[in-house]
Amino acid sequence: MAEIICVIGNKGGTGKTTVSHMLCQGFGLLGQRSACVLTDLGREPLAAEGRRYLTADARSREVLAKVMDKLRGLEGWMGVIDGGANRTDMDRHLYKLADLVLLPFRDSHEDMRTVVRDLEMFPRAWALPTQWPTNPWAREAADRSVTQLLGPWQQRILEPVCAVSSSKLLLQKHMPETLPTPLSNACRRLARQVLDLMDLAYDDVADMEEESREQACAATGVAPPEHYEPMPLAAAA
Repeated sequence: MAEIICVIGNKGGTGKTTVSHMLCQGFGLLGQRSACVLTDLGREPLAAEGRRYLTADARSREVLAKVMDKLRGLEGWMGVIDGGANRTDMDRHLYKLADLVLLPFRDSHEDMRTVVRDLEMFPRAWALPTQWPTNPWAREAADRSVTQLLGPWQQRILEPVCAVSSSKLLLQKHMPETLPTPLSNACRRLARQVLDLMDLAYDDVADMEEESREQACAATGVAPPEHYEPMPLAAAA
């Protein structure tokens, strides 16, 4: 039976689609089979050719139900559901279907206020900082805002996904044959974090191209704050 991960949240522009495709690309790099499932009515489906994962167009509830039935019958697969913005009812529906729920947010106070409401609404969900700044001063300011606005939720905030300009390549209709190493490394890190959170095994073969964790955010010199250390999934249930 496939594990289902939903990437949802009321605010638009937080990187839900980018996170969904980065996750699936990372799963593929770690030897995991996955499918990225589109539910956002404002987006067009992307071709599966050349990707390390399948894509599925499930922009209606009827098709989504069929896709979910198919995924649930696939042993060892990961299904990543890409949600849309401003669809609270759909978010509630996807939340019920999911084994793990991610709430991406960016380094703005508006995003953080919105993710607080979503964390309250979805008690099993995890907040995921996305497109996080790599400039040392901007990173320090963003981390300070998280501490101020999301302090009570610190145990439900995952390690940030730092800004990688090449991530837009994953959202092309037809993905390039090769991807830049920094993007592949970022996808791996995100996939590892999620698989570790779900206590799932994966093929963690050493890769000479893999950057160290300290290099992941462009050597900011700022130690990752404690509130980015995820709790075991069982503790949040």
